Amino acid sequence: MAQPQQIVTTAHMRPVQPSACPTRAFLTRLVPALAALAILAGGSAAAEQPANPLAGEAALSLECRVPGAQLYTVAQLGAVKAALAENRPLKILAIGGSAAPGASASYPAKLEAALEHALPKVDVTIDHRGLPGEIASGAAERLRTMVAEAEPDLVVWQVGTHDAIARVDVDAFASALTEAVGWMRSHGIDVVLVDPIYTASMAADVDYNRIVEAVRTVATQQGVPLVRRYEALHYLSSRTDKGEGHMLGRQFRLNDLGLRCMAEHVALTIATSLMRTEAPQEPKAAPAQPPLTEPQRAPG
Repeated sequence: MAQPQQIVTTAHMRPVQPSACPTRAFLTRLVPALAALAILAGGSAAAEQPANPLAGEAALSLECRVPGAQLYTVAQLGAVKAALAENRPLKILAIGGSAAPGASASYPAKLEAALEHALPKVDVTIDHRGLPGEIASGAAERLRTMVAEAEPDLVVWQVGTHDAIARVDVDAFASALTEAVGWMRSHGIDVVLVDPIYTASMAADVDYNRIVEAVRTVATQQGVPLVRRYEALHYLSSRTDKGEGHMLGRQFRLNDLGLRCMAEHVALTIATSLMRTEAPQEPKAAPAQPPLTEPQRAPG
């Protein structure tokens, strides 16, 4: 198992005065650029777009800027809100990508910087672990072990690329992903899904696109935020003559710019989702689960 990388955000920390209203306390800690997104609180769907996507775009660096409708869907993040309201460190388990030395190893630091910008004054601990293998063939079981060890408030999961390349059965993938997300939510852990990477070589591949769509469907059914990485990279690739070459390295891995943009997109998705205030939806098709310390075997 790859060794976890932990990064604790301590810069710009200031004392937070106690508040009689926990909701008000954490809302005052959100980045001002996202204040216009408060209108989201009146929505009722589990996953929807911001009414003013330009407000979110302004929080992104120019080279990473993507219209909100092509970047994310939002949903309730109850565990994250609780951590902010209680003024305690936010524990994030970032899963996917490579934790080995190289460009991917810089992802935790980039995510830290993006979250520091999106959620000022928030103390964040990031535990980054790779998850090799296909979700439909047992990787979900290893994920449960990681989650049990880390005990995070939030899991940010890059999922689907390995399964799409391996051409696994889409129904088996969707079933395993649904079970894994439902298991985490049933234990009070928030989840943000990040769908597969876009590359022109796979754009017309039916099987690859079915996995991308399956991730989106599970995110909607389970009521969790989704970073639409596939659409975002497609959009950014279309803005340059280099195509996805300026965002991707070898073997379907993001390069330094690609990782920075993904980190910004994840941070914006989290911050935008925090503007939602309605009661969280119960995950669908989530059966009764054993204690967090007892991993189960995923189907496949």
